[in-house]
Amino acid sequence: MTKRFPVAREGFVFIAPMIAASLVSGLLGAFYLFVGFTILSLFTIYFFRNPGRDIPPSDHVVLSPADGRVLSVERCQEGRFLRRDVTKISIFMSLFNVHINRAPISGIVEEKHYHPGRFHLANTEKSSLENEQNAVLVRREDGLSVLFVQIAGFVARRIVCYPQQGDLLEQGQILGMIRFGSRLDVYLPEQVDPVVKPGDRVKGGESILGAIR
Repeated sequence: MTKRFPVAREGFVFIAPMIAASLVSGLLGAFYLFVGFTILSLFTIYFFRNPGRDIPPSDHVVLSPADGRVLSVERCQEGRFLRRDVTKISIFMSLFNVHINRAPISGIVEEKHYHPGRFHLANTEKSSLENEQNAVLVRREDGLSVLFVQIAGFVARRIVCYPQQGDLLEQGQILGMIRFGSRLDVYLPEQVDPVVKPGDRVKGGESILGAIR
């Protein structure tokens, strides 16, 4: 996936058949099929869009890794990776949001863990625990670590995450996506103060989730 190309490459496998079906329908004179496949083609291109983003040039913030609506901001105990009290921010991505995910901070991928699971609706709390998900823990040079978890939803059945353990990420860098409606949970350590609230709309790689003290 490239920052410059306007459509995510994961979308090609969906876009190409739609365009082909639209062209064939048009050549055969099947007007309604042509219109239907053309609309589906345009929506699929829209879904896999890859817009440019203005990455804030600051080492003192944690950026949103995803576009969407903030479902919740709450204190909790994260026992799998950080093993301490944290602030959990949950972001819901609808079918109409950009689904490309970006690195919230610069640092090394310390841990990466994929967990197969169920496909509850992504805007429900049990999806955070039971759904298919991919967790990535990123650690900065100063030791600050941020955990983010890509969670598949009821429609989404494909999580994409390129970085591997040991890779170096740059803040705002494209690192993957989740297809067709999903959720992303971000776990902030105690030295990060959240600056968003439930209901806020955020943009991946551009909106600030937390300020690092």
